[in-house]
Amino acid sequence: MGAMNELIDRAAVDRLVRVLADAAPGVAWTKVTEAGASLDNLSLRERTDHVSRGLLADLAAAGEGDYSTAARTFRSALQDPGFTGWTIWPVTESAVTLALGSAGPDHIEDCLQLLAELTPRLTGEFAIRRLLAADLDRALAVVLTWTVHPDEHVRRLASEGTRPYLPWAVRIPGLIQRPEATLPVLDALYRDPVENVRRSVANHLNDLARHSPEAVLATAAAWTAAPDANTPWVLRHGLRTLVKKAHPGALALQGFAPASLAVTPPRLDRDTVTLPADLGFEFEISNTGADPARLAVDYVVHYMKANGSQTEKVFKLAALTLDPGETRTMTKRHAFRQMTTRVHHPGSHALELQINGVRYAPAQFVVEV
Repeated sequence: MGAMNELIDRAAVDRLVRVLADAAPGVAWTKVTEAGASLDNLSLRERTDHVSRGLLADLAAAGEGDYSTAARTFRSALQDPGFTGWTIWPVTESAVTLALGSAGPDHIEDCLQLLAELTPRLTGEFAIRRLLAADLDRALAVVLTWTVHPDEHVRRLASEGTRPYLPWAVRIPGLIQRPEATLPVLDALYRDPVENVRRSVANHLNDLARHSPEAVLATAAAWTAAPDANTPWVLRHGLRTLVKKAHPGALALQGFAPASLAVTPPRLDRDTVTLPADLGFEFEISNTGADPARLAVDYVVHYMKANGSQTEKVFKLAALTLDPGETRTMTKRHAFRQMTTRVHHPGSHALELQINGVRYAPAQFVVEV
């Protein structure tokens, strides 16, 4: 994350100050400059908030701290192509803070429009979360109009900014409690001509699957009935978690029906894994049935936890079709490395296969840290 923090550094803030000084020469921008000089040891999110506080303080000191005036300044800055990059994030956060603190009846809608104008320069997907939390229905009414926007970044914002579990972003309870609220956005965008927009739709659908699988499956079935050339990929990516969880409806939609198989236990290339190392394994799958079998081949690692119990994680291995009587040898290497997102603990582990949702006999091994 250290390199990510440097996306907002002193040089970036100094560039922001130069652009804003041209857009609003009556503002001194001293607090923003000071913020840019005091970013050491702050995370990217903390740097964003630090610069945003400077923006708000400088606008207030100049008597330009109301939403309407600040919005005019930021829109004026958009005339400068140098008004871009990660310092747009604190700008969007400042705009939202002022809009939410304003008594203006239309300031939420205008702020959403401002985020749409700013998002091609970076993204408004983080700042929009507070507007969604303040008035979900009011905000979604505007967001839905973005699905036909000519700018692909704005269309992506419609999907990405409303994801229930958007990484780095605050949770919006309404998006989790009302999974149907954002489905019209996804329905409008799943056949978007731009891959980046479709990828956001798939990730959004996968988010919804965490707490509302039936709504997701109904949506996926409707898309399957009205597809374009890219819909199969969107559904594969959007249903990936449900497939890993062996959800029968998701497996069926993807064509992974129950099959008659013979599966050998995984053969490990070692009994003990001393970190850092890779664990190699192989196995055979045979189709013993009379029809071709379309298979979702996954594997499950049972990790040791600090308290001595185990937790599992499913990993995608392959999707394939076996003809009747066909046997396929599968190989894979799985990395064991200490990471901030996964801390390994010593002790007994296991690896088992999952094919079309069916688990097979596991192989045991030991991890030494």
